[in-house]
Amino acid sequence: MTRNLIVTFLRMAVTVLLAVGFVFLILRVSGDPIRALLPLDAPEDLIELTRKEWGLDQPLHEQFFAYVEHLLRGDFGRSLNDSRPALQIVLEKVPATLLLMGSGLLISLTVGTSLGVLAASHRGKLIDRLVMTNAVLVHSIPSFLLGIVLILVFAVGLGVLPSGGGPSFAHLVLPAIVIGLSHAGVVARFVRSSTLEVLAQPYVKVASLKPLPAWYILAAHVLPGTALPLLTLIGFSLGAMIGGAAIVESIFAWPGVGRFLVSSVARRDVAVVQTIVILVALMMAMANLLVDILYLLFDPRLRDPRPRS
Repeated sequence: MTRNLIVTFLRMAVTVLLAVGFVFLILRVSGDPIRALLPLDAPEDLIELTRKEWGLDQPLHEQFFAYVEHLLRGDFGRSLNDSRPALQIVLEKVPATLLLMGSGLLISLTVGTSLGVLAASHRGKLIDRLVMTNAVLVHSIPSFLLGIVLILVFAVGLGVLPSGGGPSFAHLVLPAIVIGLSHAGVVARFVRSSTLEVLAQPYVKVASLKPLPAWYILAAHVLPGTALPLLTLIGFSLGAMIGGAAIVESIFAWPGVGRFLVSSVARRDVAVVQTIVILVALMMAMANLLVDILYLLFDPRLRDPRPRS
């Protein structure tokens, strides 16, 4: 178990380091952030002075090593736009994004698990085909298109929900539904497959012969058997949700990290963009680390890989 955790931590560290190096390189080879910061008619000597002030006049490898050195000290740099610490600015946006991601994950698990179990319980019947067809259809719709449709229906047409803005519950509903439904189809298909495998197990067949309610067999024998494989899907879903947050937050003007990333890229605020990418990489790595730890806790075969006689 200890060896598995060490390997997981090392993999997480390498992932974050690669993300740091990639975004550092891309931001610097794609253009000069100082020219984006200053007016178009700024004199050349002012541009050079500002570039030197922010340490962007050094060779690329020296900038990278200096940046990593500052990161190890907890210094993520300062925003080019308001000179505040980049980490402080980004952390102000994190709670809104976590609220949105958590709500979307809850919706995807609730809807996806319910539909997956429903489809598996009616395997080969009309309801099974309808559920799976709609699951594939909803998952295939781009999140920005689904968001626009929901805005037109519930905000513009019916006027029952706001189209975006502040982080109140009413403003949370539509973006959370978009994120949740976008991943509910994958959860439904995965749960259906896992449920069918569990239903074919001998202990479930024996339980079904007893005078037990169907809901009890489902809750006590079927759902626990699908929980462990579902952990892997949750890890992948969290990564996909975090990656798609920029689109959903931009559509609904949600004051989170994703929307702030888009605006920071447009302003070429290097320190802020780098900080956001690092935090996103850490969140995705931590999500996968949590899944690995839960696997180790709930699956004894991973804690003791020795073959059993």
